[in-house]
Amino acid sequence: MRIFVTGGMGFVGTNLTRVLTANGHQVTVLDRSTQKERPLAPGVGRVAGDSTKPGPWQEQLAEHDAIINLAGASIFRRWTSQAKRAIRDSRILTTRNVVEALRSRSGKETHLFSTSAVGYYGYHGDEVLEEDEPAGRDFLAQVALEWETGALKAREFGARVVITRFGLVIGRGGGVVSQLLPLFKLYLGSPLGSGEQWFSWIHEADLANAILRLLASKQIDGPVNCTSPHPVRNRELTKTLAQVLGRRVLVPFVPGFVLKMALGEFADVVLEGQRVMPGKLLRDGFEFRFPALRQALEDVLTAPDNS
Repeated sequence: MRIFVTGGMGFVGTNLTRVLTANGHQVTVLDRSTQKERPLAPGVGRVAGDSTKPGPWQEQLAEHDAIINLAGASIFRRWTSQAKRAIRDSRILTTRNVVEALRSRSGKETHLFSTSAVGYYGYHGDEVLEEDEPAGRDFLAQVALEWETGALKAREFGARVVITRFGLVIGRGGGVVSQLLPLFKLYLGSPLGSGEQWFSWIHEADLANAILRLLASKQIDGPVNCTSPHPVRNRELTKTLAQVLGRRVLVPFVPGFVLKMALGEFADVVLEGQRVMPGKLLRDGFEFRFPALRQALEDVLTAPDNS
């Protein structure tokens, strides 16, 4: 299958494109950088362009059978008004341009995989969440709702649309582990707030394999939770990561008010969380290589690259 990937140069996209090509797919990534020497996985093509702006890249996108839309500015920062605008616009404008590019594919078999996030659900405490739950009302949930709504418009051109709602991704060279690792190496890793909030996550290998499965399982469309079937509480994440690293947790917890002072509105994302289950993947028979957190962390932190 010919696959076009936006955001293919990022943390998730780099691993995914490597897995796709290894499984026989022909992959092209959209690269907004002018640094042509940036490395790509063997066999991956490159198209220059800015996904937030219309351009010639849209014509090349339309020559592909499947589009995987990963583009979006990082949410892991203090949410100033400027940061919020970047978080929203990078997702909404890109998706709008991707969908418009599919207009010329009307009548052809087309698959659009548009990324979203488990933040779509908002904050529900201990409630178990599957794909049929409605969107929350906080900033991130409303961005996700608008993002998904824009992607679903591709159905007007006959495209099959799959909304992949990512949990926090555990992998090498990025993601949540790279955010936490420096603190734990300095013995500063601690539970956040109460430590009772849920952490829905997925190993990068399982995420890539889930997308491979969804490419093949053409009867599945709409939202799909891409998370491990075993979400954990924040305190369990902290304890497990410390054990894998051989570090003690010296500070009992980081008070919520301290996080809110440091991170502003973004602090709610790490203090609240969601307990999300991959209902559609499990019902389709998908088997996770790394269903347990300790297993996933040991693979990423202590084992050679075997994804």
